Amino acid sequence: MSILVEIVQGIGAIALGLINVYIWVVIITALLSFVNPDPFNPIVQFLYRITNPAYTLVRRYVKTNFNGLDLAPLIIIIGLQIITVLLGALLRAL
Repeated sequence: MSILVEIVQGIGAIALGLINVYIWVVIITALLSFVNPDPFNPIVQFLYRITNPAYTLVRRYVKTNFNGLDLAPLIIIIGLQIITVLLGALLRAL
């Protein structure tokens, strides 16, 4: 049974790492929206393609535009942090 627990903890650690990377991608994309980058830049297109599905999901259920400030990245980051805490606690309990 110990090997199964180690495999689950390893997969959970990989998931936590991917969540943390995605949090940083959301932060970078939010900061890029302030400087209005070239939309034809491949890196900018990649970042927008990665984050737009999460933004549209949040915007579908919550009004995120307050006085021209989009709060969707903040909501996504808070949600991902909650998932990180819960998943970390679950993995430590194993």
